[in-house]
Amino acid sequence: MHRRRCLGLHHQAGRRGAAAVADAGVAALNGPARQAGTLATDELEIDLLLEGVFQRYGFDFRAYDRPSLKRRLLALMEERGLATVSLLQDRVLHDPAAAAALLRALSVRPAFLFDDPEQARQTREVLGGCLRASALPKVWLAECAHAEEAWSLAILLAEQQMHHRTEIFATVANEQLLAEALQASIPMERMEQYQENYLKSGGTANLADYFEVRGKRAVLLPALRSRITWAQYNLVTDASFNEFQLILCRRALADFGPVLRQRTLRLFHDSLALFGVLGIDRELAPGDTLAASYQPVFAHQPWYKRVA
Repeated sequence: MHRRRCLGLHHQAGRRGAAAVADAGVAALNGPARQAGTLATDELEIDLLLEGVFQRYGFDFRAYDRPSLKRRLLALMEERGLATVSLLQDRVLHDPAAAAALLRALSVRPAFLFDDPEQARQTREVLGGCLRASALPKVWLAECAHAEEAWSLAILLAEQQMHHRTEIFATVANEQLLAEALQASIPMERMEQYQENYLKSGGTANLADYFEVRGKRAVLLPALRSRITWAQYNLVTDASFNEFQLILCRRALADFGPVLRQRTLRLFHDSLALFGVLGIDRELAPGDTLAASYQPVFAHQPWYKRVA
């Protein structure tokens, strides 16, 4: 069964076409036809919303990439028929369901079982190279993008004969995502597509053999789920909580603004063992925090070994 562990850290406590509407909304917000005063009002409303969410619920989106955040806010407003960010703020601060919807809209986009075969293929190579020398290796899936992302990793570890001694720490930003991960299952009709992706990633087995069937849904085998520790953790506000031989954060970093991105890279460095491997969303730039402490694992791919 799944394990849920408290890390002992302090937390400061669409409809169809929505994406196109959101993009159009962002263009309108930023277009030259907008008067400066109106644009300033829109930005002020967003600032007040984000500050309210931080003060009321403890979730800090203030340093997120603003264009991406605007698109998600406008999509949510369109979905709920709200004309202004201020109306959204009023709902979010007074209605727990609206607050949950906002947290969902601003959270990392879901990942599914072997949905990026090339990334999974690279992960296979990394696992054998960076974890075998450790007696009890630890892997951190930071801002895990769905239970299926963690399940994919557990299957890869099993195929490397390393699952019995490797601990996966899968962290998510809020309780709603944590509950979804702990209760996750897969509709059986998806398994055929997942099998295709699995084979493209270098798998040679029957993917269904790693699952138990419950009616029309599948769940990862208990022996593999038992190696995953789920916990709530906030990359924006929390500190390093362990040392890891592998840290993966492929989707969340793309949503972060420059300052928050650099803070997170330092957090990962503080949490990564020497000669451990970091897998992120894009290649490190020369100006990135502690970039000189890493060597590329693959050419032109965002996998790095910590060497200093």
